[in-house]
Amino acid sequence: MKPVPQATSLRRAPVQRRSAERLTRILDACADLLDEVGYDALSTRAVAQRAEVPIGSVYRFFGNKRAMADALAQRNLERYTERVTERLKATAGGGGWRVAMDAVLDEYLAMKRTAPGFSLVDFGNQIPVGARYAEPNHRVADRLTDLLSGYLDREPDEDLRRVFLVAVESADTLVHLAFRVAPEGDERIIAETRELLRAYLARVLD
Repeated sequence: MKPVPQATSLRRAPVQRRSAERLTRILDACADLLDEVGYDALSTRAVAQRAEVPIGSVYRFFGNKRAMADALAQRNLERYTERVTERLKATAGGGGWRVAMDAVLDEYLAMKRTAPGFSLVDFGNQIPVGARYAEPNHRVADRLTDLLSGYLDREPDEDLRRVFLVAVESADTLVHLAFRVAPEGDERIIAETRELLRAYLARVLD
């Protein structure tokens, strides 16, 4: 079964398989409509129609479209984490932070290019919800700290968390620039982003 969003973004978490599958259809419909009409024109009614569920099913999970978009962002983060984890497993623990950094950046770029709705929502960057420490880049940095600390044989302390937050904020800004310049991401800006991250991480992780 596909991962579902954390309970904090839902009015009610799905318990039965049928309910979880309905939630998946709702979020898939939300993602497709974001690509087609954008966030401003998105509506819970349109999502219900696209997902072929009663409007009450949408409101069972979400109070409004903003909560729905945040749930999609959380699902994106879960799927992103899975993709990075699979990449790192394939390396059998070799390569250090450089291999980890490439996995983190490459999988983000892949989702940026292929995941429905990701260009508007990704991990919530365009539609932030919640307190400052629930902001998307804090979420991502926290997740990467937990995920990569063991791989890098580093303590998941505040120093490592700060390093990843700086890297995530920097990469986020430059990747968004790359995709503003070219629909598939300007390769020269992406290459500069990779070099910038390598220089910064070499200083603090070597």
